[in-house]
Amino acid sequence: MPLKDRITEDMKTAMRAREAARLSTIRLLLAAIKQKEVDERVALSDADIAAIIDKMIKQRRESIAQFEAGNRPELAAAESAEIDILQTYLPQRLSGEEIDALIEAAIAGAGASGVAAMGKVMSTLKPQLAGRADMAQVSARVKTRLTG
Repeated sequence: MPLKDRITEDMKTAMRAREAARLSTIRLLLAAIKQKEVDERVALSDADIAAIIDKMIKQRRESIAQFEAGNRPELAAAESAEIDILQTYLPQRLSGEEIDALIEAAIAGAGASGVAAMGKVMSTLKPQLAGRADMAQVSARVKTRLTG
């Protein structure tokens, strides 16, 4: 079942079960998906949807940091609950060894030998790792590998 259909079915289930927090999070996700589809005038693939979910999770992590700094633990807890809901739609996360193997393959495939080729390596990795790894950490690993 395509990811968008699964999300829609989960929204209906949350409605029937009267799970307000889950329903709200799923509606936000569907709105973000719909907005992207309207803006680009295309139907999104599962990988595109995973990228949207990844972006939403990153936004919520930043919000949690702000709420904790502002001494608002109840709002941080709400954001954390949204992250838990959103993560159920992402594919299985890759281990560090799997990420390192993909980085090595991308570097070899691009013939990269310095930091100047980082963009080329990252553009190769991004579609493979969307939703399966934190791209900021992947970027740091690629930079370390290319400089050292």
